[in-house]
Amino acid sequence: MDGQLGINGEDFHGEKHNDGDYSIVPCLLNKFLDLHPPVSSSASTIPEAENESSLKITVVKAGGMMSLCIDNLGALWMWGHCPGENKEGGVSLISNFTPTPVWDFHGHIVVQVACGKEHVVALVTAGESYKGVDDLVCYTWGNNSHGQLGLGDKENRPRPEVVKTFDLESLWVIYEVTCGAFHTALLTHRKRSSDTLESTCWTFGLGDNGQLGHGTTQSKLLPEPVKELPQNVHLVSVDCGLFHTCVVSIDGYVWSWGMEKGLGLCPDDSNGGTHSGDALSPLLVSCNPYQTKFPKPIQVACGAAHTVLVAQEGYKLWSWGRGRSGVLGNGKTTDSYTPTIVLWPPLIQDFEQEKSHSSGEHDKKESERVTETNDKLSSALNKVKLLQTKLSVMERYANMLHGFIFGEPFDEQDIPSSLQNSGEFDISREWENILEAADNTKLSKLEMVYQSMLAAVKDKLMKRKIKEIVNECLSSSHAENEHI
Repeated sequence: MDGQLGINGEDFHGEKHNDGDYSIVPCLLNKFLDLHPPVSSSASTIPEAENESSLKITVVKAGGMMSLCIDNLGALWMWGHCPGENKEGGVSLISNFTPTPVWDFHGHIVVQVACGKEHVVALVTAGESYKGVDDLVCYTWGNNSHGQLGLGDKENRPRPEVVKTFDLESLWVIYEVTCGAFHTALLTHRKRSSDTLESTCWTFGLGDNGQLGHGTTQSKLLPEPVKELPQNVHLVSVDCGLFHTCVVSIDGYVWSWGMEKGLGLCPDDSNGGTHSGDALSPLLVSCNPYQTKFPKPIQVACGAAHTVLVAQEGYKLWSWGRGRSGVLGNGKTTDSYTPTIVLWPPLIQDFEQEKSHSSGEHDKKESERVTETNDKLSSALNKVKLLQTKLSVMERYANMLHGFIFGEPFDEQDIPSSLQNSGEFDISREWENILEAADNTKLSKLEMVYQSMLAAVKDKLMKRKIKEIVNECLSSSHAENEHI
């Protein structure tokens, strides 16, 4: 709609599309191939012939209504609903339907970039070549209505401007940046660091839902460190959802804060109870009830209302948050308030690859063994899918039954402790425990529910009794008529 696909009425897959049309299939950005980058001086060391033929993308990012990328020469390109300067010298959001280079960084190298709904953050070399993170300067531009540019005010910026907190004179070095819809987060370490690896997470911008992690809902116009994170930790990754933020340490600890206990869930998605309310400060996210740390985490990524963590050196994925459309990848579409394993990769594929690679190296017996194992795994996976389907049906039934009896949605905390700890369940005793633990409000709800149920039962019994009496009368009348 605003050019974020980078197409301008081009033909693709045999169909003609107008400006701003949607595409349900991938489209090649032909216009990108015709454009020339703002070559930095570092490109002078590359042969001219290679410069003309080797332009390729090394980093790609997407925000609310814009797309960005960095090429192998360090040039930044933007398309979509991009911030720019209008004819009057003010700030406007301009729709670019083809990738356009950001000429402000001509002669420098853009190393990292991130974008929110209408703002951009970039890490750019101070000089003409990249000498390491100690030589990077942080630039921001675009919409600044909540201070998300970190420049100390709420004035919009049509062109990149240096964030003074992290200029060349700063004691801090930025090594990762990310953006939420209206807030920004970044990771730094000291230029003159000690022997211990320690880093700091900084946030600024909109703070209405606690997404800044400063213990309040106030917005911040300048970068401030998230002080409630533990000291002397080395943070390896940070990312922002629409209204939540998540960071990961090299030791395997994960913290999250923001909307709905840091899960990013909108209030209408939450079932209330223990998961309602925004987290104004970092909350530790445990791998499971028995293990606090995640094994060897690599990267965290936040969607609008869910989070995905890559760990165990890339061999495993965990996810939590809003589960609609199956976005969590755990075989369900329900929300998950705790991390769950993503069902990846499928085990069958692993064994098929193993079989393919070893086809010329193993004898027929080994091949048959792999095939047999593969069949068993396929059968097991089918049983798991069937059990998941049955579990989903039972969960829906339990939710409806619990809602009908207690007048409120079902939550895991409602499962009786005796059923959690053993396979036995004394329903009479548990019912007494429920009544004993219920407050006056809950007892009143139960009374209303059961009065309604009792009235319905009495009404049904009365109707059946009347029907039986009418049938008896009709039968008796019919018998007398036959006798006559």
